[in-house]
Amino acid sequence: MWPAVVTRGLHKQFGSTVAVANANLDIPVGAFCGLVGPNGSGKTTILRMVAGLQRPDAGAVWVSGHDSWADPMTVRRILGVVPDPLNLFDRLTAREWLTHLGRLRGLTAHETARRSGELLGVMDLTDSADQQIGGYSHGMRKKTAIAAALLHSPEVVLLDEPFEGVDPVSAVAVRGILDRFRAAGGTVVFSSHAMDLVERMCDFVVVMSHGTVLTAGLLDEVRFPGSTLEDTFISMIGAAPADPSLLGWLHDG
Repeated sequence: MWPAVVTRGLHKQFGSTVAVANANLDIPVGAFCGLVGPNGSGKTTILRMVAGLQRPDAGAVWVSGHDSWADPMTVRRILGVVPDPLNLFDRLTAREWLTHLGRLRGLTAHETARRSGELLGVMDLTDSADQQIGGYSHGMRKKTAIAAALLHSPEVVLLDEPFEGVDPVSAVAVRGILDRFRAAGGTVVFSSHAMDLVERMCDFVVVMSHGTVLTAGLLDEVRFPGSTLEDTFISMIGAAPADPSLLGWLHDG
């Protein structure tokens, strides 16, 4: 059986800057995968290429065994995506947006309404469901995008920084939804800067730096023995702690 996501020689360059350098990944079906790396490491670019939102300069992507570029319609049916930026329609309400997406996905009006109502309730958006998205806070917009990504019950969900700007109560609800999705056989791939969050939620980790995949595998295989994921990550990228003598003037009387 194919892994949920496979990339081979995936490469993307913007001018002289290499965003992703010949990335090879095999993310298993049913994995809760965390994609970690500093700013500019290529996390967003690799997610966008897997999602079919950005064409690679070289290499190939398969989602559940389907080539993202040779068979894009099938891949879109089995993928749920929360990109960055979110690309929402600000003049629609959340309910209208989900209704529109449900019909585009081929769901009946009744099924779309049922799923939308449940997702809006779990995301604590019921009271604002009939207000225009343009008036939402960043966290509310993020939750709307996550609801839209899950509406058609995809096989694989890709989320770019899904918990950024989301309040702690809503974050717990989103994590619960993703746990249920994965328990039912779905695969979750998300990028994050929060190492402790990835360590708590994920069983599979991809570590990137400067467009290169440094390592990928089960969390316990990637993490150094007796070390946290954060310490392992800092050791891998060769980051040095700041000199404590710097900025001493901040404490001068």
